Amino acid sequence: MPETKVKKSEDFNEWYNEIVELADLCDKRYPIKGMNIWKPYGWKLMNNVDRLIRDEMQNTNHQEVCFPLLIPESFFKKEEEHIEGFGKEVFWVTHAGLNQLEERWLLRPTSETAMYPIFSLWIRSHTDLPLKTFQIVNTFRYETKQTRAFIRVREIHFFEAHTCHVDFLDAERQIKEDKEIADRLLTKLCLPYVFSKRPEWDKFAGAFYTISIDVLMPSGRTLQIGSIHQYRDNFSKPYEISYETEKGDHAFVHQTTYGMSERLLGALIGVHGDNKGLIMPPEVAPLQVVIIPIIFKGKEHTVLQECKTLQAKLIHEGIRSHVDDREITPGNKYYDWELKGVPLRIEIGPKDVEKNELTIARRDTTKKKSISLKDAEKAIQTELQSLEKTLYENAEKLLNENIHNVKMIEEAKEKIGIIALPWCGNKDCALKIENVLEGNTLGEPIENAECRDPCPVCGGPAKTWMRYAKSY
Repeated sequence: MPETKVKKSEDFNEWYNEIVELADLCDKRYPIKGMNIWKPYGWKLMNNVDRLIRDEMQNTNHQEVCFPLLIPESFFKKEEEHIEGFGKEVFWVTHAGLNQLEERWLLRPTSETAMYPIFSLWIRSHTDLPLKTFQIVNTFRYETKQTRAFIRVREIHFFEAHTCHVDFLDAERQIKEDKEIADRLLTKLCLPYVFSKRPEWDKFAGAFYTISIDVLMPSGRTLQIGSIHQYRDNFSKPYEISYETEKGDHAFVHQTTYGMSERLLGALIGVHGDNKGLIMPPEVAPLQVVIIPIIFKGKEHTVLQECKTLQAKLIHEGIRSHVDDREITPGNKYYDWELKGVPLRIEIGPKDVEKNELTIARRDTTKKKSISLKDAEKAIQTELQSLEKTLYENAEKLLNENIHNVKMIEEAKEKIGIIALPWCGNKDCALKIENVLEGNTLGEPIENAECRDPCPVCGGPAKTWMRYAKSY
């Protein structure tokens, strides 16, 4: 079958751009750079990811909200570190019609400063806690680097959970739950990942600490797909979010956030795709099964009827399926659906009908096999599960083979992927390594971080490992 002009192994970035366009996920021709149009197939894929997120939120007692897009400048300015962190990235609204606004508004870069003044009205007593909310909205940041669909954009499809708690320990329990939620979600997306505690100088603006969630792309670069933040009371004090305790005293709440963006789609495309197109995990594939009638003159009705009967059975089992009865060659249909990453292709021709069989082709392999039409639904479910397992194992192999714990900078320079070096805790030492490796500091591992080796820069005793990588 036809393949992409650019091979994934030869030029990942160009391959990625080509795949996004050929698979018809979005249209980048909107006149504002970095603000792309979601096309139907891409939007279905994003909605399926959102569905998984909503399921996780509802199962953990989060309540969905939807806050306004515009934030008054006075709200935004209440947390100085936050405005310093986002000040250069925001879009400002200065006029309403021909009238200049008395106070500027900004398009939300994230929603702390929109939500927290309202949280101070919602929370009065310890009985109002914990408050667990989330929303799926668009956020806006003035991205000045080269834009790339789903990876680096100015209008971002964004999930964000915001919670309030009675104290630090309860907020820590929320952080633990957020990590479990992320693990379940990313397992369904077949995306192995690493958690890293960001260094102090690169944590989220206003946070007590930040945990990043990074996926390794086949290019050897990491893609941060999400983050979890422990705020302590850094936001509740300026926004006056307090509650009456059981003893009648007043205390400030402790807060957390957990966010992910459309970068999840960038990871799905980059990690799983090949030179024929996308390969979508069954959980989020807009179509899980495409049924191709192999038509011969005089046999059209019988074959089409068998295809539609199978489709009805699959839909009854909750399997998203489609009969492609377009008047084009089967080869062209194969090409189209391979490009879009449909996990399974079913072919039914006159001989299959006579034998009471169908032919099945998995997207991740070139092999075909025949299965009985009897109990075909069960066999198809099994194939979908097997494909999902294979996608995860392949991605896990990519990650594991490209995480390197090394002791010397010279050794690190020879490695590609995520490189961990002993770190003494000194910012200057980390930044020197970052410059030598021409990468970014990802952060400390949140588990098994103990290191007894000397810092390769200053020679002092290491406190932990520090991860570095070239990143998107």
